[in-house]
Amino acid sequence: MKRQVSLDIFRGLTLAAMLLVNNPGSWGHVYAPFLHAKWHGLTPTDLIFPFFMFIVGAAMYYSMSAFAVNSASAKTPNIPWLKIIKRTALLFLIGFLLNIFPFNGVISEWRIMGVLQRIALCYGVAAVLVCVFNIRQLVLCSIALLLAYWALLNLVDVPYGLSSNLVRVIDLQVLGASHLYQGFGLAFDPEGLLSCLPAVVTVLAGYLTSAFLGQSKTAKSQYRSLLLYGIIALVVADLWHVLMPINKALWTSSYVLVTSGFAWLVLAAIIYLYDIKKHHSWFNWAQVYGSNPLFIYVIAWIFAVCLHLVSWTDSAGKAQTLHRFMYGSLSSFMPEKLASLCFALVFVLVFYGVSSFMYKRKIFIKL
Repeated sequence: MKRQVSLDIFRGLTLAAMLLVNNPGSWGHVYAPFLHAKWHGLTPTDLIFPFFMFIVGAAMYYSMSAFAVNSASAKTPNIPWLKIIKRTALLFLIGFLLNIFPFNGVISEWRIMGVLQRIALCYGVAAVLVCVFNIRQLVLCSIALLLAYWALLNLVDVPYGLSSNLVRVIDLQVLGASHLYQGFGLAFDPEGLLSCLPAVVTVLAGYLTSAFLGQSKTAKSQYRSLLLYGIIALVVADLWHVLMPINKALWTSSYVLVTSGFAWLVLAAIIYLYDIKKHHSWFNWAQVYGSNPLFIYVIAWIFAVCLHLVSWTDSAGKAQTLHRFMYGSLSSFMPEKLASLCFALVFVLVFYGVSSFMYKRKIFIKL
């Protein structure tokens, strides 16, 4: 089964964007498009995580093709439980260990959920679904999950409030307040347990997209169809937003639609430029960047943490960290927001170097 180069390019672009927005020189000096929406709404940064999950689903089409119920080799459900459980557990464990690195925090305050943990759980559920349902049934299942999540959230009086939503209520009961993300000013996890339900649909959207691209004969038909799907998804999301606000932290059903819509539009643009217009040289770097996504994500996280751990006392007697020193050097001769962005760009370039080194030596690390 031939892989779609456009999906590899999309993965590289997404990984680079994720490192860019996650590693500013100073969180106090960031241009607005590089920040998440405070609650309801959408910024360009809010597209990156769902794009990453979309790509997980797109890759699943190739890794799980032999087990898909509609494949030639699997007419009836054939679920590779060991493979799914192993990958889910390893992804979750890696994400949890990144949360607690460098392992000097209080155990009672360790955060349990996170980015890789959500990917792990959603991968596990989606992988089982693609082994049980055919393509048409997966579409219907996705619609049912989005509607069910909408209904579940509305079981509480104030369904979309920060302190009152059902996602937080369940996490408080199951995980405990001290094990949740504290960045909203109270215990609330944007990668909560219940909100993994609609996030599964984001993974399935990627899977279904790969299935469509694999069956579509020409780049032009792929481009036109993805463009149409993207526009329809955005229109429906905008209409649904009136009743169910677009909200990343809650991963609302309208958020799933709007982010999937933008994913289809970006993918359509890549196919147009790469496959139709043949601008291959524009995207070589993205293919390289996306060749070891999990490994680069993990070592970039560890590297970013270590920049704060390397510390000393300067000549003025003040505590200094390597991160603060590097950002301070940049901000000494340019505006603070620009310096913060330049710091992030350098960070992205450093890990492009790592990706390139591994790519040239054909080193590909996968679970």
